[in-house]
Amino acid sequence: MKTRKMVLLALLSAIALTIFMIEAQIPMPIPIPGIKLGLANIVTVFTVFLLGPMSGIAVLLTRIFLGAVFAGNFSTILYSLAGGGLAILTTILLRKVLKHNQLWIAGCMGAIAHSIGQMIVAIWVSGTPGLIVYLPVMIATGIVTGLFTGLCAQFLLNRGNRFWKTIFR
Repeated sequence: MKTRKMVLLALLSAIALTIFMIEAQIPMPIPIPGIKLGLANIVTVFTVFLLGPMSGIAVLLTRIFLGAVFAGNFSTILYSLAGGGLAILTTILLRKVLKHNQLWIAGCMGAIAHSIGQMIVAIWVSGTPGLIVYLPVMIATGIVTGLFTGLCAQFLLNRGNRFWKTIFR
């Protein structure tokens, strides 16, 4: 990997981690356990569409690991890996068919996949299949938050198109 690209990925990972840590300090207006805005996913979606799938995976895995280290909560790493893994897989698959003005779709679909991944782990860890009734609530809130993160990534990608090409290419 070229030094320039490694530095860019480190910078994007640091931005995603900073957003993640700040978001962890913000109380959610909806008191539903497990519901988050997922603002750090803006960086992940942006990276997948601008730099490619492997770069997006690198940023995601770095954020998940360092987020668990800095937050001091390694118990959530399974949930983050399952949700984030399905979300980025969905985003990577959608990258092949979506245009740069449709990133909001990737945000929504990634959020749905994230919810499904987290639910699978929750059911597996707890041994309680009844948790599945909570999935529609997670998906509904995920669509709203995914729409926001997808639109933010879309805005970043489209507004700075020439700028990003000079920096990231």
